[in-house]
Amino acid sequence: MDHLIYTAMSGANAAAQRQAVLANNLANASTQGFRAELSAFRAVPLRGDGASTRVFALESSSGHDSRAGASQPTGRALDVQAQGNAWFAVQGLDGTEAYSRSGALQVSPEGTLVNSSGLVMLSDGGSPIDVPPGSDISIGTDGTVTSKTGDQPSSTLGRLKLATPTAEDPLKRSDDGLFRTASLEPVPSDSTARLQTGSLEGSNVNPVETMVGMIAAARQFDAQMRLLSSTEASDKSAAQLLSVG
Repeated sequence: MDHLIYTAMSGANAAAQRQAVLANNLANASTQGFRAELSAFRAVPLRGDGASTRVFALESSSGHDSRAGASQPTGRALDVQAQGNAWFAVQGLDGTEAYSRSGALQVSPEGTLVNSSGLVMLSDGGSPIDVPPGSDISIGTDGTVTSKTGDQPSSTLGRLKLATPTAEDPLKRSDDGLFRTASLEPVPSDSTARLQTGSLEGSNVNPVETMVGMIAAARQFDAQMRLLSSTEASDKSAAQLLSVG
């Protein structure tokens, strides 16, 4: 009897976790540069006294869908889209270097170049890019940021750090939603990386596919709960028979 309880309980827990992942993906279907979160599970025997006949479903790995989202032309000078597998380097709220595909840039009230979340964009030297007051900003395909104030000549403010992670040290999603390397070491600046101006990368979440997955996960959860209810009824019946005897 307890074998079925363990199996149904772990199955229901796995379905609930998958539902949470899918719900988060669907909530970010319109978030610029969002990469869909993936979840996988494996069967693990419960170790203890006696035979290992009870099995739990545990999360074996979690990652993200590395496919790029659809390109969305905007025509805005400060909207940029990283090409290929390049990522923008930003300064996380904890002060560490992190990576994002969100390229909707703006100038903060303090005169610093930030993204739509207010995170500071880092230059290839690892420092913020300060923008002179009242200047017009333009960004080249190599990430070079230039400014022009009135009739004065254009000046280079710096180059956006574009980083391309390697298979040996891939990026992983952190708790704050940003990406960092598995080793937590900064990725070197990629001088060959390019970006496209006047467009943004959309989310790579497929809303229809995600909703279908949520329905399947809900049905799986209901099936596991019915198994638990059936087990409870059988246990009560067995207890009644024993009390009669």
